[in-house]
Amino acid sequence: MSGTQLTVTLSGGGTDDARAVVRALEGTFGAPDELPADGGATVHTATFAGESGAGSAGGDAGPSGRLSAPVTVTVQGSPEAVRRASDTLTRAFTARDDGAASGDQEQERQLLLEP
Repeated sequence: MSGTQLTVTLSGGGTDDARAVVRALEGTFGAPDELPADGGATVHTATFAGESGAGSAGGDAGPSGRLSAPVTVTVQGSPEAVRRASDTLTRAFTARDDGAASGDQEQERQLLLEP
């Protein structure tokens, strides 16, 4: 996995909530492989392969949008990518850190985003 690749898994909420979370990350990581689309899905996944022109400072500093329900977000990638994603999401939403796990070259962090 490259230093900028990030995998995001979202559960809870609906497709619009998943899209709002993914859009919040676009300013930091660029466009994902695709936006969550299946309205009947209970888990959504997006992969960001690159970095946008926003640089390491991240995207928007303010709230990104409203969520209709709590959304559990798991971000997985390099420690730097996970840190940047966590910082971006905590600026964009009301978030609670539900823990992290580290491997040799990857890290995983879980956040609960609240409406």
